Amino acid sequence: MVWNLKQFADTLSFFGALPIINLLQPAPRVAITVRDNVIFDFTQPQPDYALAWGSLDDVVMGGSSQSSLVIRENAALFTGIVSTANAGGFVSVRTRNFDPPLDLSQFQGISITVKGDGQRYKFFLRDSTGWDSIAHSCSFDTIADSWTVVTLPFVEFVPVFRARRVPGAPPLNLRYIRSLQLMLSKFEIDGRLNPHFQPGTFCLEIAKISAVP
Repeated sequence: MVWNLKQFADTLSFFGALPIINLLQPAPRVAITVRDNVIFDFTQPQPDYALAWGSLDDVVMGGSSQSSLVIRENAALFTGIVSTANAGGFVSVRTRNFDPPLDLSQFQGISITVKGDGQRYKFFLRDSTGWDSIAHSCSFDTIADSWTVVTLPFVEFVPVFRARRVPGAPPLNLRYIRSLQLMLSKFEIDGRLNPHFQPGTFCLEIAKISAVP
């Protein structure tokens, strides 16, 4: 099934998040850089942050889930409602393609400072500008109502396409990272269920996304 992103953009509306149509249309250049190992510091948000993120939920495949990334004064909230109705079951927020791309070749992984809700989330990296393209995925667990620093080594990222492993995929080009994505999904990889998934409201509070030296 081909994702109809235009139809999704025309129908989706939620809680002040950047609509996906804004991510697809030409817009001012979003230049995110790594400073002191930090990629996004939501404790001190920059103007480009509001342009950088938008939602990409199961509405593209007929589901009814809704999510947003709400940037507040000291953190960002990835929040909304995830539903398994109509064969759905995932929500995500994704960055616009970085211009220029991020060069993470001198780093060992990604660290995320989060306050979770006890569910398991996914983090994706892409070295392609395509929206429906191979991504490199790594899952992480959260502790309800507790701040933790989650470390995701690059060697643990798995190439996937629509939640299916891609054998023989080229290695992630760490010199050319074009986008980041956070997801809450009913599924892990290759049809396995997420053991900590709970439909309904969810909230992942994010303080920082950093590169691990």
